[in-house]
Amino acid sequence: MLPDLEQLRAVVLPVARQELLPRFTRIAAALKSDGSIVTEADLACQQALAAALAAQWPQIPLLGEEMDAGEQQRLLDDAEAGLWCLDPLDGTSNFAAGIPYFAVALAYIRHGAVQLGLVYDPVRDECFSAARGRGAWCNGVALQSRATGLPLSRCVAMVDFKRLAPALATRLVCTTPFASQRNFGSSALDWCMLAAGRGHLYLHGRQNLWDYAAGSLILAEAGGCAATLQGEPVLQVGLQPRSVVATLDPALFGPWREWIATAGG
Repeated sequence: MLPDLEQLRAVVLPVARQELLPRFTRIAAALKSDGSIVTEADLACQQALAAALAAQWPQIPLLGEEMDAGEQQRLLDDAEAGLWCLDPLDGTSNFAAGIPYFAVALAYIRHGAVQLGLVYDPVRDECFSAARGRGAWCNGVALQSRATGLPLSRCVAMVDFKRLAPALATRLVCTTPFASQRNFGSSALDWCMLAAGRGHLYLHGRQNLWDYAAGSLILAEAGGCAATLQGEPVLQVGLQPRSVVATLDPALFGPWREWIATAGG
C-alpha cells in the first residue's frame, strides 16, 4: 500500500520550513569532493526528514543526496520493495547565493517506477505532488496539459547550457529556435514549473536520480512528455546521470526533439 500523499505533505512541509528558511542567506557553503556545493541546510534538512519519514514509515529506507555513493548504490540494489529518494535542498547554489529558487524533492520508488513525487518550494509555499495514475497537483489544484498552439519560435525554453555538449549549446545560442530562454538553477523545481505551464520547453544535459525522480512523475501526471537526448525514458533507477528533453504540451514535444536532434543533440 502506498504512503498517503496528505500524510507525506504533513511530514515534509514543516521540516522544510523549519530547517531551510531560517538558514536562508545566513550560512556559508562548502565544496563536496565532486566540486558541487553543500551547506549546513542540506545536511540538517536531510537528517530531519530521514528521522520524520522513519517515524511515520519505518519499513521504507531512504536514499539521500548527501549520502556517499557506496551507501546509495547499496540502497538501490535493494530498491525493488520500495525506498524514498530525497534531495533535501535542490538548488543549493541558489540557496547559498541568496537566490530564492530552491526546493525539497522527495520521491517514493517501487518496482522500478516512481509511485509518488513531492517537490516543495518553501519560499513561495508551493507544494507540487503526484501519485502514479492519479494525477498531479500544486497546492491541491490539479495540473493539466493544455494545447498552446505555439510554434517553437514563440516558446519560452528552460535550458541548462552548462551540461550540454558544446556543439548543441552553440547551435542553441547561434540558431535559437525559441523566443526566450531561462535557466533557474533547481532541476526539481524546473520540472514543476514546466508542469504548471510556466514555460514551454525544457532541456538539461545531466541530472541525478534525486534531481528528476519526483519532478518527472509530476510532469507525466500533468500530461507532459519527457525523454533523454537518446530518446530513452528519463527514469533509470541508478546513479548514472540522465539527460532531459521535455514539454508540457505534447504537440511541442516532437518538434522540440527533432530540432535538438538536427542540432547535434
